[in-house]
Amino acid sequence: MTERKLLNISTAVILGIGTLLSIATIASAQSLKVEGNIISRAGNTMTLKTSTGNVVVVLNDDTDVQQLEGAFKARKKEMSMAALIPGLACQVQGTYNAQNQIVAKWVRFTGEDLEQAQSAQAAVHETQVQAAHNQAELKQQADALAAQNAALKEQQAALAKQQQEIASNKAAISANSARFGQLDDYYILDEVTVLFGNGKTNVDPQYIAPLMALVQKAKEYNGYNIQVKGYASAVGNAAFNQQLSEDRAQNVTNIIVQQGHVPLTNMLAPGAMGESRQVGSDKTEQGQAENRRVVVRALLNKGIAGTLQGLPTTKQ
Repeated sequence: MTERKLLNISTAVILGIGTLLSIATIASAQSLKVEGNIISRAGNTMTLKTSTGNVVVVLNDDTDVQQLEGAFKARKKEMSMAALIPGLACQVQGTYNAQNQIVAKWVRFTGEDLEQAQSAQAAVHETQVQAAHNQAELKQQADALAAQNAALKEQQAALAKQQQEIASNKAAISANSARFGQLDDYYILDEVTVLFGNGKTNVDPQYIAPLMALVQKAKEYNGYNIQVKGYASAVGNAAFNQQLSEDRAQNVTNIIVQQGHVPLTNMLAPGAMGESRQVGSDKTEQGQAENRRVVVRALLNKGIAGTLQGLPTTKQ
């Protein structure tokens, strides 16, 4: 075989390898689409559970978030990233980055799926109420153990055995107390309740300072989230009260975002809870005033925190 033929063959092989590398590079940069359920949010990233496993999705200012509407899901409604809450089923299109994360070009979900995810988060409140009840029972057990310990001092023969049982019970109480007061996937760093006048949605200036203090406390932790839920008393028209709760929640959210400089990626979707979960009796003026409220919570994802050690005491 002549040198010229060998040169031609080598050139063809090199060109072929270059073509294959180019095709592989183009394929890796192509867009891909995944769908699944959001299992956690941390700042500008969220973890999506898909049929093939978990993937990390990166959100940025260019990410297009829309809700599909209509019988054929043909209409689209622009949505805030705050709507991307744990439990939401959605579709994501984007490309992989160097960390094997999907950089989202757009995110799509239906109104029904968003409503289901919000309802699931509302159920978290019920869990907290039950946790408070359990914590009260644990305190009663601790008081009973203290009284028992005093009696055991008079029973020298059984003192060693009884003290060992008390130490074991106290350890169990401490472990249980550490778990109570937690939302499903979050620790509560701080909480502020904003009250409103009858039929009013404007935020009283007296609440600005507590809200800013909550924001500053939240910013001490990476991956924090702010949750805002609005409520109304059960007096009057239910539909009007639902709108009141939505407007109140939105006005408080605007203050946190604009004055507290909290990125939208750290805000959970404002919840309009209407007349649900009354904390006071609507048969009295005081009870009605307590029900006209917005509850703001600074939350920290358990997956990021890893442990309760060093976190603020949870409010009940």
